[in-house]
Amino acid sequence: MLPLLLLIVGSVMTLGLLAVALAGPSTGRAQNRRLAAVRERHGDIAVVAEARARRVATSQQASRADQAFGRLLPNRALLAKRLAMTGKTWTVGGYGMASAGVMAAVLLLLLFKGAPLLLAMFLGIAAGAGLPHFVVGKLIKKRVGKFTAKFPDAIELLVRGLRSGLPISETMGVVGAEVDGPVGEEFRAVADKMKIGRTMDAALQETADRLGTPEFQFFVITIAIQRETGGNLAETLANLAEVLRKRGQMKLKIRAMSSESKASAYIIGSLPFTVFGLIWMINGTYMQSFFIDQRLMVIGMGGMLWMAIGAFIMAKMINFEI
Repeated sequence: MLPLLLLIVGSVMTLGLLAVALAGPSTGRAQNRRLAAVRERHGDIAVVAEARARRVATSQQASRADQAFGRLLPNRALLAKRLAMTGKTWTVGGYGMASAGVMAAVLLLLLFKGAPLLLAMFLGIAAGAGLPHFVVGKLIKKRVGKFTAKFPDAIELLVRGLRSGLPISETMGVVGAEVDGPVGEEFRAVADKMKIGRTMDAALQETADRLGTPEFQFFVITIAIQRETGGNLAETLANLAEVLRKRGQMKLKIRAMSSESKASAYIIGSLPFTVFGLIWMINGTYMQSFFIDQRLMVIGMGGMLWMAIGAFIMAKMINFEI
């Protein structure tokens, strides 16, 4: 029993190291610190956002499923924010039911295949916690990628509207009507909030908090600074669009340069697990020795630890802050 528990603990630690490795350097924290410093110097946007967050926290009416899973899932507010970033109408309760369903399905499947109970429970919990989180992350990344790709075009459309004499509030409505995809959806939401009496700064900051992209934060801060200091807003936004385009080009260049290393890391990292699964399907009794023989347990934990260290080093080598 003790060797099996040690194997489970080692597997959890290895998965944690892999998650940290694949996450790459914490560029978001540095960007958030810089953006927060600029917001503190210019305007009361952060105060408005904090007041909005307090109102939402006190007045939000959740369903029974949301309340039930909200007690079980850690950091419910962050999870709700991640679900909103997908652009879907998913709730915390639906996410919790999906996680429970995946966990039960994997557990029953492994027990049906003859896997040990503790191993089946560990893999079921890992799948139930990891698979929905991975799907939500992929959807967020896909939507944010589409938004970032179209955002410079939307800013240039704003610039043309401003140069033609339209106020920025009406120009945002034009952008929401003319641009498709996530950019149009977000600008339509901003225009609708302003129509019902919200200030432009508050509406933009709410969208920036939901998206979590530095590009839109740059846009919000640019407008806030211009409203305080004055100047040619059209020229400022045109320069911002050019900077965002160059930023996107740099990201694509770095992705192309690191694609070979990433492919090698994925292939090398997945090969041992693929071979383990194939041999398990051919001769499960033979591979069960890894969960019985203490020597094989120690070797397996050591191999997974070294693989995690290698993946961590490669991830640090191919990730760059822009």
